[in-house]
Amino acid sequence: MEDIKTLLEKLTLEEKVSLMSGKTFWTTREIERLGIPSVKMTDGPNGLREEIEGGSITNVMKDSVPSTCFPPAVTAASSWDRELEFEIGKAIGEEAVATGISTVLGPGVCLKRSPLCGRNFEYFSEDPYQAGEIGTAFVKGMQSTKVGCSLKHYCANNQEYNRMSIDALVDERTLRELYLPAFEAIVKKSQPSQVMCSYNRLNGVFLSDNKEYLTDILRNEWGFKGLVVSDWGAVNNRVEGVKAGMDLEMPGNNQMNDVNVIEAYKKGEITMEQIDEVVTHILEYVERSERAKKKDYKCDYEAHHQLARKMAANGAVLLKNENDFLPLNKNDTVAVIGKLAETPRYQGGGSSQIHPIKLVSILDALSAQNIPFEYADGYSLKGDGYNAKLLKQAVELAKTKDKVIVVIGLTDEYESEGFDRTHMDLPVGHNKLIDEIAKVSSNVAVVLVCGSPVTIPWLKRVPALLNMYVGGQASGEATVDLLYGDVNPSGKLAETFPKRLADAINSAYFPMGTKNVQYRESVFVGYRYFDTAKKAVRFPFGYGLSYTQFKYDNLKLSATSIKDTETLTVSFDISNIGKVAGAEVAQVYVKDVKSTIFRPEKELKGFDKVFLQPGETKTVEIVLDKRAFAFYNVAVKDWTVETGEFEILVAASATDIKLNKTVHVTADTVEIPDYSKSAEVYYNIGAAETISAEQFEVIYGNKVYDNTPPKRGEFHINSTVEEISVVGLGKFLKKVLTTGAKVLTKGSTNKAMAVNSIVTMPLRSFSNFTGGIVSQMSVDGLVDMLNKTKGGFGKFCKGFKKASKPAR
Repeated sequence: MEDIKTLLEKLTLEEKVSLMSGKTFWTTREIERLGIPSVKMTDGPNGLREEIEGGSITNVMKDSVPSTCFPPAVTAASSWDRELEFEIGKAIGEEAVATGISTVLGPGVCLKRSPLCGRNFEYFSEDPYQAGEIGTAFVKGMQSTKVGCSLKHYCANNQEYNRMSIDALVDERTLRELYLPAFEAIVKKSQPSQVMCSYNRLNGVFLSDNKEYLTDILRNEWGFKGLVVSDWGAVNNRVEGVKAGMDLEMPGNNQMNDVNVIEAYKKGEITMEQIDEVVTHILEYVERSERAKKKDYKCDYEAHHQLARKMAANGAVLLKNENDFLPLNKNDTVAVIGKLAETPRYQGGGSSQIHPIKLVSILDALSAQNIPFEYADGYSLKGDGYNAKLLKQAVELAKTKDKVIVVIGLTDEYESEGFDRTHMDLPVGHNKLIDEIAKVSSNVAVVLVCGSPVTIPWLKRVPALLNMYVGGQASGEATVDLLYGDVNPSGKLAETFPKRLADAINSAYFPMGTKNVQYRESVFVGYRYFDTAKKAVRFPFGYGLSYTQFKYDNLKLSATSIKDTETLTVSFDISNIGKVAGAEVAQVYVKDVKSTIFRPEKELKGFDKVFLQPGETKTVEIVLDKRAFAFYNVAVKDWTVETGEFEILVAASATDIKLNKTVHVTADTVEIPDYSKSAEVYYNIGAAETISAEQFEVIYGNKVYDNTPPKRGEFHINSTVEEISVVGLGKFLKKVLTTGAKVLTKGSTNKAMAVNSIVTMPLRSFSNFTGGIVSQMSVDGLVDMLNKTKGGFGKFCKGFKKASKPAR
């Protein structure tokens, strides 16, 4: 390629605009006469999902080329291991180089606002600092191979219900403190190749049209240098997107929007300078992508499998181990019960599903190590899993063995991209299995397979519980490594496990809709809420057990008083006082002792994973800067530290504080909002049962609008298939589309995702996902037909005429 300035001078208007959308579902458009190549992206983020051209449709998408399926983000975050996550990113990058891929779509760093979000398995944490740290490691690892990352989904994409059109109403402070920091940290520390804008609206404006977030914050404030790409089908208005800084529209749509951009330019609605800025970002991206290409590059897939095995073990969390029940002895007679032991669920459902190069179940791993066992299904993988015959067989087997390993969890029917869970319960058949086996054996180790928190009603009845989350293609081997003590568990939860869904204040405000979702809980998400409200949880954020014990000691602060412009170094010792080697995740939280504005009880501001031999001691150092003590002050549009005392809390989890000291921080005096009279609920969140719209509006700074579903006469291009089904034509259309989705995905684990995605799809997506076969005019015509009121036959006919016109 020639230099970009020269290319801009040589490109015609039509060629420039053609570069603004993809050529195909996964590739950019080339300009052969100027030597501008096409580059290829692929789904991620825990491996490569490169579609096979002409392959059959199995998981909503086409068959994909086999690659290493690494543990998804939920498991990686629970490792709290920056170095290991760097290696995972690097390995995926190596496989991308080997297959000619320029960019992998990931990591996903959206905050886990609720345990019910269907895509939580693909996101790291309920804490923005931790998500930013682990996400930065992943991006740095992958981009060390010259393969680009696509940081997603920017931003406030925290539910699957109506994800393509929902309006997230979030107050500015909460955005700055919770939903933006992971993106900010990764952009500033690692400069990902892409940032992917999400489907949803944010405070009234679609992210694809949102100049404040795509340009003012992302580029001008944070210094992002890469490419802004749309989530697939996320473009609302292409012309507004150009103005906002949305560079590349994906997927390819046969240049459907080109004419709109050209017409807007000719009318003076956008300038050549704006077009050139977008095209410059695209050309720079193509130029960077070309550097990743290496001919005949080979990578070590077996080494990657072992790396996946290591991460699966490091990210697993030992939740209970009464009387050191684990590790098991390989000479014990063992019953292994649970269909998931034979047919593993090793990843989440949806667009991130990887076709693994090899897949090792728990039964495979036991057999490979010649560990004797007998097996029973216990339940089926369909519906609620309950099967009386299978249950009876399992119970009879359990009676005959010294130890029982029961493998249970969430299936793809319960948890997937495309829909949110409606409750936190495991399938009935899985819970029933534990209930019945606990009656005949007191020696039960439960292995939990899930992508997000679940209720655990039988916890007191079993001595051991090992949460494997979803562990990638080597999850079976990692599970056996942990159960038999070849690896010492060291994972800790990156999310809270509540006792009940209703225990969280925001459970009443998730997912909401059909029009908007109101983040009424403000900054009180996850442990920030439970700690402040003094509510007990099943397992706290940062919690995880080990086969050894650790001692914390010798906490030192570099100063007893600092200015907010200075840093504070926190140091302390950790000793392994047990009998086996192990790793401890030490966490540092900061508490503002007294503040004018409402704040969480404490917030995570540092962590380190320390590996120790028996009897070994290491010193940990954590450096805290201004942001560790600050809150985002909407009055001055900046981060503010209020002069006063701050507790430095060294902890093994959010509820297990080991050491603490106090530091005095001095800062300039600025205006600080005080909502204690107008929104008092936030100052005593533990006493609140609900948060009224009126009090939320005080901190939101605006009125919230109602969520009444649209009726005939109110439909528009962003109305969903579900919303229009209240009229005859819409009901018919919904039936046709959902039936088609079921036929295409027959036998697929992703049928529920396909159907739910169709139902919540806005009408404008008919154009986006058909490559322009369905024109924008056709969609407009359909809207007119749906809005036909009584006696409006003429309007219906005009709409039909529009809808029947072919794409331009």
